[in-house]
Amino acid sequence: AAAGFGTGLSLIVAIGAQNALVLRQGVRREAVLAVVAICALSDAVLITLGVAGVGAVVVAWPSALTVVSLLGGVFLIGYGLLAARRAFRPSALLPQDAPSGATRGAVLACLAMTWLNPHVYLDTVFLLGSVAADRGPLRWTFGLGAVLASVCWFTALGFGARLLSGVLSRPSSWRVLDGLVAAMMIGLGVRLALTA
Repeated sequence: AAAGFGTGLSLIVAIGAQNALVLRQGVRREAVLAVVAICALSDAVLITLGVAGVGAVVVAWPSALTVVSLLGGVFLIGYGLLAARRAFRPSALLPQDAPSGATRGAVLACLAMTWLNPHVYLDTVFLLGSVAADRGPLRWTFGLGAVLASVCWFTALGFGARLLSGVLSRPSSWRVLDGLVAAMMIGLGVRLALTA
């Protein structure tokens, strides 16, 4: 379980679109529980599929991987361009800035960021699944550790973001964060699209 926890955490902690969304919602103190729950439960489902060997089945159909790679590449490039636009026009993000009724939008954005992001599948279903397969009969214990890592990370990020609200209330902080997210998402998207 400890190996799964460590491996899962090393993959989840990297700055990406999903983490940036959780961080943003945490600073806003808006729909934090819903967003954290969606991310953690989705990871649990995807990690379970990976440990069960679904990744190996999908790899057997190269045409499916090509379609997923192309669609995923386009999605990541699109999200990266949105993050780049925010980086060029940063704004302060304060808890009182959250518009009323934005919970539904946050939940939909989180679902899209989780289930339309091919990077999530690569990390959970394919990478964690293949590492778990090497564990033989202990693969489910490894998977449980990875699920616990996801739950701990998203909970800490979502509910701990308020501790960073002072730093993240400055537009320059969001310029840096959105710039990093833009570079990573566009880079991943282009790589996925070219290797499809």
